[in-house]
Amino acid sequence: MTAKPSVLFVCVHNAGRSQMAAGWLRHLAGDRIEVRSAGSEPADQINPIAIQAMAEVGIDITAEEPKKLSDAAAQASDVIVTMGCGDTCPHFPGKRYEDWELTDPAGQPIEVVRGVRDEIRARIDKLITELDG
Repeated sequence: MTAKPSVLFVCVHNAGRSQMAAGWLRHLAGDRIEVRSAGSEPADQINPIAIQAMAEVGIDITAEEPKKLSDAAAQASDVIVTMGCGDTCPHFPGKRYEDWELTDPAGQPIEVVRGVRDEIRARIDKLITELDG
């Protein structure tokens, strides 16, 4: 792992789960950990309900945009967290992988998205503890 660990969050559309995870990690770890997010098939915009759920906890992800997953982003990351992208996520030898099974917030009501947001927060807390070592 590099001196400053880096984490890449990947989901299909890079519009919900991966954006919320990146928002949490930036918020909780500050500049101690480099944060990236991407999608195998990026959407046109971030899910407005995900934006709303994150705003409720004081995290603004409105400036983010869904990004296409690139080999360069994956290769530059120490930890790659996948969220429901299955076989569309590439695998790079020597990387630490985690697969977080989370409900896709697309088309879900705010109550469901809040639950996903809170579950992501718990996983981010654990990841930060591991990376801070």
